[in-house]
Amino acid sequence: MLDDLAKNRVDAKKPRKEGITCTIDKLQGIDKENFEVIAPFIDVVKIYGAFPLLVSEDSLKKKIKFYHDFGVRVSTGSTITEFAISENSLERFVKDAAKVSFDIIEIGENSIDLSVDQKRKIINVIKSAGLEFQWKVGKKDPRHQLGIDATLDKIEEAVKLGSKKIVLEANEGINVGIYDEKALVKWSFVGAITNKYPPSTFIFETLLESQQSALIAEFGQRVNLAEVHPDAVASVESQRRGFLSKSAFGVSYLRRNPEGGPAAKFIYFVIRTKHPIDQSELISMSHLPRRTVQAAVDDLKRQGLIIERNSLDDARKKVYQPVQSDWL
Repeated sequence: MLDDLAKNRVDAKKPRKEGITCTIDKLQGIDKENFEVIAPFIDVVKIYGAFPLLVSEDSLKKKIKFYHDFGVRVSTGSTITEFAISENSLERFVKDAAKVSFDIIEIGENSIDLSVDQKRKIINVIKSAGLEFQWKVGKKDPRHQLGIDATLDKIEEAVKLGSKKIVLEANEGINVGIYDEKALVKWSFVGAITNKYPPSTFIFETLLESQQSALIAEFGQRVNLAEVHPDAVASVESQRRGFLSKSAFGVSYLRRNPEGGPAAKFIYFVIRTKHPIDQSELISMSHLPRRTVQAAVDDLKRQGLIIERNSLDDARKKVYQPVQSDWL
């Protein structure tokens, strides 16, 4: 209906590099007719937790084949991978995963700590079986969360190890990772990580529709979302194409007024008015001392309101621009 009026996807064909939607399978019953309708909007299905251990190999094969027949790739969860590692059974687990036709092995450090060398060996085992790996960063327990610096360190490790995408842990979506105790997005946290890495680097776990709406509103249709309930897939797709859902109303976005003193607020106004802009231009336009401008810039970066990039005209210079949804 009204095909010419509906907004097209930037990455319409699978396999997509951006605008990825990942859903979960908790061994629930699947209506083939309904799934056929939403399958074009789903990129990956993750078989939840340790659930693959609860069913027979034949049942698992059949389930994975069902998804493959609709052009949907299938991933393990990080829980079962961590279990296999802790039981010194990684090679057997990967071999079995390949045998039943999983496409992706998700790896995390929720209950274990791995050195870079251990991670390298794990990746080699997965790749030798012809499977892809995907790293997950974060802890499930709200009482033991990683700070921004520790999160960035883990992300840097994963990027250097060649993870194409990095999943950000959310568990139940409350007081974990990028979400606060009210399940609202901590935009300062999101701003800090997307200040260093493009948003396309991440797959944000979003269990609640309000979280999905907030991230789509901020980053646009190309944002990657995981843990989307099958019932919410169509809603996510419609929002990617520009149609608001009920959950889109009342969400808080990244674009907000800066906190702090007058200097930070004034520098933010200047950057929003003229960008990209380097520090010497900021000093010239604001008539503020270099030290004051630098302190304001650092404060705005910490709040996740501006992005620092190398200048295209002079690689020695840094330029600043406001965080906004039109990202690459």
